[in-house]
Amino acid sequence: MANHSHPHEHNGKLTIAVLINILLTVAQVIGGMLSGSLSLIADALHNLSDAGALVVAILARKIGAKPATPSMTYGYKRAEILGVVINSTTLILIGLYLVIEAIDKYLNPIPIDGWIVIWVAGIALIIDVLTAILTYKSGARNNMNIRAAFIHNVSDAMASVAVIFAGVLIIFYDLYVVDVIATIGISLYVIFHGCLLLKKAIKILMQAVPEGLDIKVMQNELEKLDHVKSVSHIHVWQLDENKLFFEGHAQIAGNIEETKKLMRSLLETQFKITHCTIESTE
Repeated sequence: MANHSHPHEHNGKLTIAVLINILLTVAQVIGGMLSGSLSLIADALHNLSDAGALVVAILARKIGAKPATPSMTYGYKRAEILGVVINSTTLILIGLYLVIEAIDKYLNPIPIDGWIVIWVAGIALIIDVLTAILTYKSGARNNMNIRAAFIHNVSDAMASVAVIFAGVLIIFYDLYVVDVIATIGISLYVIFHGCLLLKKAIKILMQAVPEGLDIKVMQNELEKLDHVKSVSHIHVWQLDENKLFFEGHAQIAGNIEETKKLMRSLLETQFKITHCTIESTE
């Protein structure tokens, strides 16, 4: 059955997910302050960062849909990449802050109310699952940015499970150090994914060769085509997470236009490159 959903319908689901995450963040911060649990606050900040990522996804869809202009000939597709840089940098800073706070709490421990931790984390778990479902239905299968947000929602659910586990150990065994361990674990996870996102965004902005593409393999495949003597000065980059560009010089012996057509077809079918600029000589 054909999918008749529209971008504004997806954005509506994402907006609901954003509001839910913001409300959850407020509840977790209050719960963390009342209970004395830093891991609950860590999970709250993780949820807030997810809300920010979803806002970027919504804005990126709207801005990216704007047509190219004489002054913006490539359009506005990289708005999403700039948003990723902002979000990932924020993730890393939040993660580092929480690690420092966790160390301080270990050195200066305070009592923690395990029951508040369990109740708030339990509610968070239910909301995380609901948000993940909304995000998935908003296009996670076809959009890398939305898929990343979906993965973050799933990881939030896992973090909530870890916080619940910490609350149980605090209630029954007075193991307050578990809260510190859970905080550091969540923080390291946030820092790790922040670094991955930042690295990928910077590579796109620096016009690096997209991941998974080998220039040498591409050159060899093109030179196997009939009438193509050599291919040189190859440049491959990506405008955003989906659109790949190719630029190169080909020495062609034969019908130049027909051979260029074959080269473009090969680049599209084998390397998913749909925008090609090929300079040629006989």
